[in-house]
Amino acid sequence: MPIPLARVARIADRFDELTELMADPGVAADFSRLSDLDRERQEIEDLAQVYRRYAAVALQIEENRALLDDADAEMRDLADQEMEALEEEQAALDQAMRTLLLPKDPKDDKNVIVEIRAGTGGEEASLFAAELYRMYQRWAEAHRYKTEALSLSETGLGGLKEVVFAIKGKGAYSKLKYESGVHRVQRVPVTESAGRIHTSAATVAVLPEADDIDVVIHDNDLRIDIFRSSGPGGQSVNTTDSAVRLTHLPTGIVISCQDEKSQLQNKLKAMRILRTRLYEIEEEKRMQEVGATRRSQIGSGDRSEKIRTYNFPQSRVTDHRINKTVYQLDHVLNGSIDEFIEELAAFDQAQRLEALSTETGADLL
Repeated sequence: MPIPLARVARIADRFDELTELMADPGVAADFSRLSDLDRERQEIEDLAQVYRRYAAVALQIEENRALLDDADAEMRDLADQEMEALEEEQAALDQAMRTLLLPKDPKDDKNVIVEIRAGTGGEEASLFAAELYRMYQRWAEAHRYKTEALSLSETGLGGLKEVVFAIKGKGAYSKLKYESGVHRVQRVPVTESAGRIHTSAATVAVLPEADDIDVVIHDNDLRIDIFRSSGPGGQSVNTTDSAVRLTHLPTGIVISCQDEKSQLQNKLKAMRILRTRLYEIEEEKRMQEVGATRRSQIGSGDRSEKIRTYNFPQSRVTDHRINKTVYQLDHVLNGSIDEFIEELAAFDQAQRLEALSTETGADLL
C-alpha cells in the first residue's frame, strides 16, 4: 500500500507553519496559545522530519537514475554505487512514516492490571493459570517492571483459580495488550495416571490501569461489605474483619480483596480493580461508537478468542493470530515472550494502517 505522501506533505508544511508562528513575538507573549502550538508541533515533529528526509532521498534517487544514462562510465559507476544505499534508506524512511502516521493509543504508556482465571480443565487449568502468572512475573522482571498482587485465589495443589495483579512501568500496556484471550495447554496432567494428553485453558485479560481522573466513582454507587479473610493468607486469616467486598450498584460489578491484613489496604486494592473495570467498559462503548473499521482484530482484547496453545509433548508454543510457532516452551514459560509481542505489534500496525487507508480513501493518496 502506498504511503499517503500528499497528506504527509501537508503535515510537514503545518510543522513549518507552527515553527514560524512560535517565533512571532505576538504569539510568544500569549503563554496559553504558545503552549497549544508547541504541543501540536511536538506531536507532528517526528513525522515532519522523516518526511523531509524522505523527500530529499527521493530527489537524490531521481538524480542518480538520470546519471545512470550518462555517457561517462565513471559517473554511471558512482551513481550505481550510491543507488543501493539510497534505496535502503528510502525503504527505512517509508516504514518509519507508516508507523508515525498511526494515531498513538493514549493508553499505551499506562500501567496494566492483568487478570488470569482458570478455565476448562479443573485442577489442571488452575495449575496452568499459576504458570502463566509466573511467566508474566518473569517477563516483567526481565524488563525491570514492578509487579504487585492485588487479589489471589489459590487451590490446594499450588494452582490458581484466579489472580489479579498489576505490572507497573511506562509502556507496559503497549507491550502486553496483545496477551488478552484464551491460552490453551496440552499435556499429561500430574493427576492423570493413564498418561493421556488433556487440553485445558485459562483466560487472560490485560487492562490499562485507570487513574482517578479517568473514572469517577460516587460513594452512593458503592456498597462496601467487610468480612473475615479465608484460605491461605497468614495470621490475620479468620481472626480480623479485614477482607473487603465492593459492589458497584449501577453495573453489578463485585470486587473482593483479602490478601492484606489491613482493611484499608484491601479497600484501596479493590478500588483500583473496580476503577480499571469501569474504565474498560467505557472504552468498549467508545470503540463501538467509533466503528468496527477502526478496531484492530488482534487489538480488541476479545477474551473468548483462542490466541495461543502451549503443547508440552512437542515443546511447542503456537500463536494462532499470526500463525507463529516456536519450539522453546521452557523459554516461553520463563518469560521469553518478546518474540510474540514484537510480531503481534507489527501485525497490528499493518492492520491499523490498512484500516486507516480504507477510512480515508482518496485523501490518503
